[in-house]
Amino acid sequence: MVRSTAAQPTTRALEPAKSRYRPIDMMHLARQTLGDKGLELEVLRMFDDAASIYFGRIERSTTIDELQRNLHTLRGAAAGIGATAVASLAATAERELREGADVNPERIHDLEIAVAECRTWIEELLARQTD
Repeated sequence: MVRSTAAQPTTRALEPAKSRYRPIDMMHLARQTLGDKGLELEVLRMFDDAASIYFGRIERSTTIDELQRNLHTLRGAAAGIGATAVASLAATAERELREGADVNPERIHDLEIAVAECRTWIEELLARQTD
């Protein structure tokens, strides 16, 4: 089972965004946005919205195909910005389903925690930008 730092009992989600722990690889994001800080912030806002929407769709999925599509979309968005724990957990869940395994509630819970950590970190980062 893949375990992210997001899946470990921690208080990191409560730490301010200025801490060393970052659920998003900002170097990866900087490469994706060609170092444009304004674009980085906009991409983070878009990911925050997308993560909320697609995790909600994951929770409401009624078929394996629907669940796989939503996991795939969340995985791609996370990989694009450098949210490696989210991308890894979504990819593992997607692969397991494709191989015929049952839905793993623990994996979905781990993914929920990783998404929440990213969203909290983004919220704190964006709040600091407007101060």
